[in-house]
Amino acid sequence: MTDLAYAAAPAGGSPWTMFALLGGFFVLMYFLMIRPQSKRRKEHQALVAALAKGDEVVTVGGMTGVVTKVEDDFVKVRIADRVEVRLQKASVHASLPKGTLKSLDDG
Repeated sequence: MTDLAYAAAPAGGSPWTMFALLGGFFVLMYFLMIRPQSKRRKEHQALVAALAKGDEVVTVGGMTGVVTKVEDDFVKVRIADRVEVRLQKASVHASLPKGTLKSLDDG
């Protein structure tokens, strides 16, 4: 005797449920990964475009210095007395408020 109550039921729900779940997953990925990354990229591009002589900057490698010359794709940064390095603009990580380096040297 077989119990008809346990007969095979259709597996899964509507195909629209699967599409809604996949769509929700992509929306979640957009807001958690893609959107913040593109926002950071735009902020960095604005920072690089706004570099000017006299700006105090931090490089990706952690060096701090003052911009002495801005070229097309490069900047010259003074990292010590009579020591300048030429860096790609993209390697500038952040711009510091004016006077930050002087306060670090005095401390």
